Amino acid sequence: MTLLYDVSLPIGPELPVWPGDPPVAISKSVGLPAVSELRLSSHAGTHVDAPAHCVRKGVGVDQLPLAALIGPAWVVHLPGPGPIAAARLAGAGIPAGAIRLLLRTDPHAARHAGRPAFDPDFAALAPDAAAWLIARGVRLVGIDAPSIEPFAAAEEFPVHQELLAAGMIIVENLALDGIVPGPYQLICLPLRIIGGDGAPARVALARAEDL
Repeated sequence: MTLLYDVSLPIGPELPVWPGDPPVAISKSVGLPAVSELRLSSHAGTHVDAPAHCVRKGVGVDQLPLAALIGPAWVVHLPGPGPIAAARLAGAGIPAGAIRLLLRTDPHAARHAGRPAFDPDFAALAPDAAAWLIARGVRLVGIDAPSIEPFAAAEEFPVHQELLAAGMIIVENLALDGIVPGPYQLICLPLRIIGGDGAPARVALARAEDL
C-alpha cells in the first residue's frame, strides 16, 4: 500500500490569511441535505499561483498542465531566516534534473496565543534564487510559507513576476512540517477556476520507495 502524506492546510475560519484578503467564512445550512456556503480568497490556504496572478495576459489556473502538477518532486529542508538566496539553493544538495521542488522552511511551527496567526517574518526566495530555478529548468516550486516572495517585497512581486513569466507554477502555504527531505511523487490538484489567478489545492506526497 502506498503511503500518502497530505501536505495541505485545512480550510476553516481560523486559517490565517494574507493581510487584506477576506477571511474564510463557512455558512452551514440547517437540516438535511446539508448545503454549505464557502467564501474565501483564491489564494487562501494551500494554493497554486497561475501566471494570471502577476503576468498581463497570463494563463489562468484552469489552463495549467496536469503533467507539471503531478510527478517526481524533491523536498529540501531550508530552516532559518530568509531571504533564501541562489547560493543557498546551490548548496542544498538538490539533484540535477529535479523539475519539481518543494521548500520546507518550517514557518508553521510558530503559534501565537495557542492558535495560528499570520506572521510576516517568513523565509522566501531572493530574486537571484528565482533566476537560479529558471536556469535549472524547474517547472514547479512550492513552499510552506504564505508566499514565495518575502513580505517586504509584496508590493512589487519581483520573484512572482520572474517565475510566472517563465511559465513556472508556484504552490504556496504547503504543510511540510515533519516531511523528510528527499524524493517524492507529487500530486497537486488546484480547483479548475476559469481564468483564475490562483486556486486552493489539495496536495499530497508519496515517498518514491513506497510506489
